[in-house]
Amino acid sequence: MDELVVSTEVYADPEDVYAFLLDFPQYANYSEYLREVRTMRGDGGPGTRYALTFAWWKITYTAHSRVTGVEPPERIDWEITKDIDAGGCWRVTPPESADDVDGTDDSPTDQPCEVALEVAFDPGSASSDALDLPRLVSFDWVLKKAIPLIRGEAERVVERAVRDLEGSTRDVDLDVYVDSARI
Repeated sequence: MDELVVSTEVYADPEDVYAFLLDFPQYANYSEYLREVRTMRGDGGPGTRYALTFAWWKITYTAHSRVTGVEPPERIDWEITKDIDAGGCWRVTPPESADDVDGTDDSPTDQPCEVALEVAFDPGSASSDALDLPRLVSFDWVLKKAIPLIRGEAERVVERAVRDLEGSTRDVDLDVYVDSARI
C-alpha cells in the first residue's frame, strides 16, 4: 500500500471543521479532476455511499466509495468499494485547551486545530477493466501518469478547504508525508 498524508492547521472550531468535511458532495469544488460527487445512499454517517466522477486527459471514471466509520468531531473513515484497494480518512485534531496552557479562556479559533487527509492505496490492485481507454493507450501508461497527480490533488483539496473554512485566502503551510517514490 502506498500512503499519502497531507496535514495543516486551520483556524476554525473543530466541530465546524468536522461538519464541513462530512459534506463529501462539496469536494468537487476543491479538486481539479473531480467533476461530481453524488450521494447514492445515506446521510454522511457509516454506510453512506458516494459516486465520485473524475475526468483527466481523455478518461472519465466514476469511483464508488463508502464511509466506514465516524468519530465526531475527530475522524471520518472511508474506502473505495470497487476497482482498487484504497481508503483513508479525514482526521481533525482539536487544539490543546488554552486553559491548560496559559489559564485564559480563548475562543476555539484563537488556537488552530490540525486537519489531515490520509490516503492509502495499492496501485497493483487497480482493475484494467475499469477504464475505457483510447486505442493504443495502455493501462500501465495511464497508472504511471495518474499516480503522481494524487499528491497535487490532495494538497489542492486541503488548501481550498482551509480557505473556505477560514473565510479568507492565506498561504497554507502543508505537511506532506509520502512513503512511495510514485507519488
